[in-house]
Parts: sequence; structure tokens; C-alpha cells
Amino acid sequence: MAPESRCPVPRRRCPRSPTAVLLLLLAGFVFAADARPLLPTGGGGGARRGLLDNGLGLTPQMGWNSWNHFQCDINETLVRSTAYALVATGLAKAGYTYVNLDDCWADNQRTKEDVDYLKYDNCYPDGTPETLSRSIRGYMDVARWGGTCGNSWRTTGDINDTWSGDCNSMLDNIDLNDAYAHYAKPGGWNDPDMLEVGNGGMTYNEYVVHFSLWAIAKAPLIIGCDVTSISNETLGILSNAEVIAINQDRLGIQGKKVRKYDNDLELTRHRKAVLLLNRGATRSASVTAAWPDVGIRPGVAIVARDVWKHETLPGKFTDSLTAVVDPHLCKLFVLTPVPR
Repeated sequence: MAPESRCPVPRRRCPRSPTAVLLLLLAGFVFAADARPLLPTGGGGGARRGLLDNGLGLTPQMGWNSWNHFQCDINETLVRSTAYALVATGLAKAGYTYVNLDDCWADNQRTKEDVDYLKYDNCYPDGTPETLSRSIRGYMDVARWGGTCGNSWRTTGDINDTWSGDCNSMLDNIDLNDAYAHYAKPGGWNDPDMLEVGNGGMTYNEYVVHFSLWAIAKAPLIIGCDVTSISNETLGILSNAEVIAINQDRLGIQGKKVRKYDNDLELTRHRKAVLLLNRGATRSASVTAAWPDVGIRPGVAIVARDVWKHETLPGKFTDSLTAVVDPHLCKLFVLTPVPR
């Protein structure tokens, strides 16, 4: 069953606007995911793969899409300039290799010519592998069957460039996406919509949280800002190699919210990615990841690396990791067991 939503999935419109008010009362959350190489599952089975099995999407897609920033105002010059900018800024080298045209790209010419009859032909396949993104926006429990016919599937309505407080805010979309975590695997990914990082509706810290949550949730990392005029701050967020590595880890286990005493993550001696989030707006919060909550045996010694500060914390941690997290910010760590 789909999770009960406070918000009906909206129809796409141009421009979009907030439709409801939501109060988020929880101050802190812990997200956790495995971050280890792709390994076969037990019982003689093969590696975890999506059902479509077209050989693509073995890690979440990375690229750029025109909709979030430009919506219908696109043309050939913009698309070419964006492709050049992805290369010039180093984003293409970081993994952002797709340049995607969204809605409206053919509509203007079609309207000018008074076209009123369309034929969609089932042309023969030419053998070129194609990544398939299903944009059904959460309808019909798409995560349950999306892997049979797509490499990713939208689990939410169109994202708004807001932290919270409306039905398709960044936090609302990631909360809805969390319910489908067990459907994600190499070849097929849950998609809470494209990135808003750099579009101006949130603060720098909130964009750090946005990118961190999408990374640990194994969501497609599709840039939605104007890359041709990207700021250094936005570029720094989108090109953080250590955060991208969490998203692109070949095991492909989606991070999921951890609540106390759940202990529902697979036990492993390999690395873990853990995100400590403070949703509150006014005060710092002490957020703890206890080993049982994130699938680590009590007493196991861990070295923790802060992937935003690019530094390893001093000492070893044996039962839990606690950090003070500022309002509307997160801490993202990679935990590595210390050999005995």
C-alpha cells in the first residue's frame, strides 16, 4: 500500500505554487545506509538488480534537467550552453552526464503550426540502451511495479524549492520517498524529484541537507538550476565527491529513517553512511546514532569521517555517534569498522 499522504499528487503547472501548510514538529532524525561494494546476496542468488535489467541505472542517474529552473522557456542555445557549462565547471567529470529536456520542448512549434493530430509510432528498436525514467509522480503505487519497466520512478509530486511548510517541499518529498526504500536496487531507483539546489528558495545549509538526503536515499541526482550562471557555493555542494560516492555506491541500498530500537538494517562489517538531521528552525539539537539503530554490533569500534568537512573525527567510537547539529542542517558521516 502507498503511504498515506497529507497532499494529493499535484498536476504539473507553470508556474507552481504552494497548496497547503504543514507543521513539522520532529527535531532530529537519523538516516542510515550501507556503503560497501556490490556483493552477491546469500543463498546462492545473484547480485541485487532491478527487474528491467537493461544493463543501465546500476547506480542512480546523474545529470541536468530543464524543468525546475526554466520550465517552458527553453531553446537550443540554452541546451548547448548548459552542456558546455557542465564540462567547463567539472560537473560532467563528477558524474553529471545526462542533459535532459523536459516539458514544452516541442509545444511552441506545434502550436504555431496548428497541429491537431499526433501519431506515436512504435518504431523498431535500434539496439541503443536507453535509461527509462517513469514520471508518474507517485500514482498507482508506482514503486511496487516501476522496476519492471523503468530505471527510476517518481514517488512524489513535483518538488517545490522550499524546506517545509507545503505539500511538495523538499522534506515532504523525502519523507514520502522513504516508505519505498526496500524497492530501490541497482537498475531501479526511487525518485523524489529533481534537485532544487541553487534555485534560490532555500538557504545554503538547507541545500546541503537537500543534497545529502538525495545522496543517501540513492535518488537520481538531476541538477535543476541554471548551470551557466552557477555560484561557487552551489558548485561546491553539487560536486562534493565524498557525498556523490555515497549515492553512487554499487551496493545500491537506499538509506532509510532510523527510529530508536528498530534495529532493522542488515548487520555488516562494511562501511555505513549515517545522516544526522535537525529539522528544527531555532535551536541546535544533539542527535545520536546508536549502533543497534544502524545495524552495527554493540562494542564494535568505528572511525567516523565527516564528508562535508572532508575530515576524519579524532578517536574511535564503540557504541554510538553523537553530534550537535545546527538548525536546518545535517551531519553526514561514513562509518568504517576498525580491524581487530
